[in-house]
Amino acid sequence: MTQIRIATFNLENFDETAAGARPSLAERITLMKPQITRLRADIACFQEVHGQERPGQPRALLALKELLAGTNLDGAPLVSTKPGSDAVFDVRNLVIATHLPVIKQQQLKNDLVAEPRYQRLTAAPPDPGPVPIGIERPILHAQIDIDHAAPGRLLHVITVHLKSKIPSDIPGQVIDPQKGIWRSADGWAEGSFLSSMKRMSQALEVRRLIDQILDDDPDARIVVAGDFNAEPEEVPVLAICGNVEDNNNGDLATRVLVPLEHTIPNEARYTLFHHGRGQMIDHMLVTRNLLAHYRGSEIHNEILHDDSIAFATDIKYPESDHAPVVATFDFD
Repeated sequence: MTQIRIATFNLENFDETAAGARPSLAERITLMKPQITRLRADIACFQEVHGQERPGQPRALLALKELLAGTNLDGAPLVSTKPGSDAVFDVRNLVIATHLPVIKQQQLKNDLVAEPRYQRLTAAPPDPGPVPIGIERPILHAQIDIDHAAPGRLLHVITVHLKSKIPSDIPGQVIDPQKGIWRSADGWAEGSFLSSMKRMSQALEVRRLIDQILDDDPDARIVVAGDFNAEPEEVPVLAICGNVEDNNNGDLATRVLVPLEHTIPNEARYTLFHHGRGQMIDHMLVTRNLLAHYRGSEIHNEILHDDSIAFATDIKYPESDHAPVVATFDFD
């Protein structure tokens, strides 16, 4: 029997820091390496992984490799989002770390959903016409062979980091970007609307990718994991799940994705603590055929701090403000 543990973890701007700046990378690793060790993940989906540069070398995931050193993912090949070159993005890469064979990988960014266009109402100076509302982060999809004994048993792993609820910038509307001070209430509202448009554009692209995979192979096993910046009842999560309750078509039942956090007791079901309330915004969704192999989930949220309280600085709390989620599967 092959046991596979799959995890998702937003590492929160994981990067090196300038000399003397705090928290240093070493301080962050001291607190976060035990979290990685505890996951015992065979497949780990990471978000917000920054790239580092060395003279004469392409930008690489050096900080992440240091975090994984000494864990069961030490030396694991890293599949990541990339710009046009072989280097990684400067900030907020999506990464899949696994020792299992990755048969194929791709990233999508407005490949299955055209970039929306919208004429902003509060822009100063005014937009002469509709402008592109681009998304910042691609979707990462890997096909992984999960059984050395029986090669060809593929698992589709899709990791995402959907747009946050922080309002998108609108020309002439932001007085102080650092403090988030807006010139007008309707400008802030429109910035929030643009962010929701980006988030839904990504969610739709994920759903279209899922349906594309299932069109090619109705028995495909799919996991979608990552930071959705949306709670279970919000539209981006529901759009990816494709529940029969929403589309009213029972013929689509085999295409439903199931949020594994439903098996976690409600009082422990949160991955972010904000304004005194736990929020479940990091998810792992799976096709129904994976439920036969599913053995349980964990959310490691015991020491989450409230990221919204006054003076909740990175110096006080060098670890991530997200909790990792890990699920266990047994494959015969």
